[in-house]
Amino acid sequence: MNKLRTVIVDDESLARRGLSLRLQDMDQIELVAECHNGQQALKAVAELSPDLVFLDIQMPGMDGFDVIANLQSDEMPLIVFVTAFNEYAVDAFKVHAVDYVLKPIEEERLAEAVERAYSQHQLKEAVKSKADLVEAMMGMRQAEGSGPGVGELSATEDTAKQYPDKISIKDGNEIQFIRSEDIRWVDAAGDYMCIHAGDQTHIMRITMKQLESLLDPHRFLRIHRSTIVNANRITSAQTLNNGEYLLTLECESQLKVSRSYRDKVRHLLTS
Repeated sequence: MNKLRTVIVDDESLARRGLSLRLQDMDQIELVAECHNGQQALKAVAELSPDLVFLDIQMPGMDGFDVIANLQSDEMPLIVFVTAFNEYAVDAFKVHAVDYVLKPIEEERLAEAVERAYSQHQLKEAVKSKADLVEAMMGMRQAEGSGPGVGELSATEDTAKQYPDKISIKDGNEIQFIRSEDIRWVDAAGDYMCIHAGDQTHIMRITMKQLESLLDPHRFLRIHRSTIVNANRITSAQTLNNGEYLLTLECESQLKVSRSYRDKVRHLLTS
């Protein structure tokens, strides 16, 4: 049996330990890491490439929604949400994630979630896609009246060709201007783009091609099918056994460079 390489993310130590003990008794699971916050989760996913993540929704600092927004879409594992709160509209996530389980976790419910994840993995469906998860996340946040909304990009083609210093994002009645140099990295999620700038993630309905046309190719590098990085924000690079690179940014986010883009990045790092 090919086991699911699994990561647990929960800020409560007792919750992590309880879930860990149960998962270790399951034949389908190989537990590879336990994380107590969102930053640790991002690092573990980037370095370990797990098949499955049990992700707590409500955590201080970076919550489960933020973790999803910051995961590199090409490296998305299967997600099972874990929550103690029914008011999080978990039914919406049940459609897009593999499953959700409520705390306190019942044995039967956990076994069902693991079986569902294993079946999807065997069928090579993987996660339904970051696009679905982001869409559900944004719908929930807008309904609650919190968090960033979905922005729309406004720029003429002539402006795009000049690589503007600022990108305007229309969010409802408000227009925000993001300096291109402040963008750390960009991650595609279907019809959405997650633009990570400063300490915020701005989500816009736009294609990768459209956004890429606004970014200076001498500064912004395509490192994966759905990932662009600001080269000025890279602080270090690590070579992985499979020939890929793992980039670390100044914000401590870690991104993988796929083999099809490694030559371009190698040239940057050695020039």
